[in-house]
Amino acid sequence: MTGTLVQIIWIYNIHIDQSSGFLDYGYPAPMDSDEKHRLAKFGEVGLEACAIRLRASRKVTGLQQKEMAAAAHVSKSVLNNAEMGLTYPNREIMQYLYREHRIDFNFMMAGLYAQLPGDVQERLFPALEVASNEWDQKERSGRSRTSQRQAQSQTAT
Repeated sequence: MTGTLVQIIWIYNIHIDQSSGFLDYGYPAPMDSDEKHRLAKFGEVGLEACAIRLRASRKVTGLQQKEMAAAAHVSKSVLNNAEMGLTYPNREIMQYLYREHRIDFNFMMAGLYAQLPGDVQERLFPALEVASNEWDQKERSGRSRTSQRQAQSQTAT
């Protein structure tokens, strides 16, 4: 019997937490709805929120900007502008994401995620975390460059 249990544990990559005695199946802890709302920027329709969701969606596809732009039949600059938060994603981009990757308009424009298939959500939320962190880092570096320019202009006067 012990040999069979060891085989089952080995096959399914199950681990027993020594401190608690509970089984750990190697999956990340489920994300609560508050965390999902935060990452999806649930209900936010601004350019920044849409840009973060678009970047995360592209990461889920595994495509570079040039490749996704070609697949969506738009120029790379159209996709880049949307990812930079200068414009909203256009119809062609959203059609591509929906038809090929099951990421729909409601998610892209307002962060509504409940209707997305479970496997899409599983890939999308980690990508949203990365995209959001990248956006924050970009914003911080932009503010620091602006501060440096302001300081330089004040010392020059």
